[in-house]
Amino acid sequence: MTMPTANIQKFAPGAELGQYAGAETVLRFGSPEAELEALRHGCGVFDLSWRGKLVISGEDRVRWLNGMVSNNTRDLPQDCGNFNFVLNAQGRIQAELTAFQRGDFYLLETEAAQIATLREFFERYIIMDDVEIGDISARLVSIGVAGPQVVEVLRRAGMMPGAAQPGQLLDGSWSGMGYTLVRDPVAARDWYELWLSAENAEAFWQALVQAGAAPVGAVALEWQRILLGLPRIGLDIGAKVLPQETGQEYALHHSKGCYIGQEIVERIRARGQVHRKLAGLIFDGEPAAPASKVMVGDTELGETASSAAVVVDGVGRSVALAYLRPQPLPTGSTENLAVTVDGSTARVTALPFRF
Repeated sequence: MTMPTANIQKFAPGAELGQYAGAETVLRFGSPEAELEALRHGCGVFDLSWRGKLVISGEDRVRWLNGMVSNNTRDLPQDCGNFNFVLNAQGRIQAELTAFQRGDFYLLETEAAQIATLREFFERYIIMDDVEIGDISARLVSIGVAGPQVVEVLRRAGMMPGAAQPGQLLDGSWSGMGYTLVRDPVAARDWYELWLSAENAEAFWQALVQAGAAPVGAVALEWQRILLGLPRIGLDIGAKVLPQETGQEYALHHSKGCYIGQEIVERIRARGQVHRKLAGLIFDGEPAAPASKVMVGDTELGETASSAAVVVDGVGRSVALAYLRPQPLPTGSTENLAVTVDGSTARVTALPFRF
C-alpha cells in the first residue's frame, strides 16, 4: 500500500473504501460528479494506494533494465523518468510502468495489481546479472494531485520546490518533513505525486485540502482516465495487445538498442500501421458493456473496452474506449462515423474526448 486507508478514515470519515487496481483505496469522498469537476476545472487530491513501487539496484541495473522495457531508461538523466511497456517476445504488452533514475537505483512505479507478476517476470531474466529487485510499496507513501489549478495549489501549500518538467522529480522539505515532488511523464494525465513517509501523510493531505485541493476518489479518477483516452492494463490492455494499438507511442524508443519484443515493434513501425487502434465512442443512450461488438451495418469494426456514464460540465455523457479498425470505409476515416453497439447507436471520436 502507499497511503494507509486507515489514516484516510480518520480525517475523512465519510469516505467510501473499496478495491481499485489491486489495492484498497477511497472510491468516493462524496459526489464523484463533483470530484470529476475538480479534476477537470480545479485541483483534486487523491490517494495512490493502488500504485506500487519496485527498486532495481546492482551494478548491471542500467544495461539490464534497458533490455527489459520499451523506452530508453539507459540515458535517463538522474531524477527523471519515462513511461514504458514490458513486452513478451511476440511484442505483446505484459505490463506497464514508469521508470525513474535515482542514481544508485531505479524506482519503478506501476499498479499494485501488477507488482507481483512484474517482479516474477523480471526475475526470470536475471541470469548472470548483478541485479536486485526490491518491493518498497509498503514503505513509500504516495499522494496525487491534478487539475488545471494544481501548480497554484502546490505553491499555496508550500510544496512546489521548483518547476518540474514532465517526468522530473524534485526533492524538498515541508514543515521539517522531507518529500519528493514527482511530475508524471504521461502528458495526457499530467498529474503530480508526493512521495513521503507514511507517518506524515495526514499532515500533507490536510495542507493540500486547506490550500484548495478537493478530495477525489477512484471512481472520479477512473472516469477521468476514460475521458483522457488512457487505457488500463488488465481492462483495456490484455495479454495480446500490441503497443501501437493503444496509441501510446511515447512508451517506445526506436533507437535505444535491443529489448524484448523489439523486433515486432519495429516490424509494425516499418509497416506504418496496425490492424486496429484505440478510439472513443459517444453513445446516444447508455454505454455498451466491455467486449461488445462495434458494427457498421453488417461489418464488424471492432469491440469496446472501458465505458462510463458520466456528467461532464453538467451534461450527462455516455462514453467508451474501443479498439477499431482504422480504415473500414473508402474514405479511410472513422471520425464521426455512426456505429451500432448491442443495439445502441454511437459515433466514433478521436481521443481524448472533447465536448
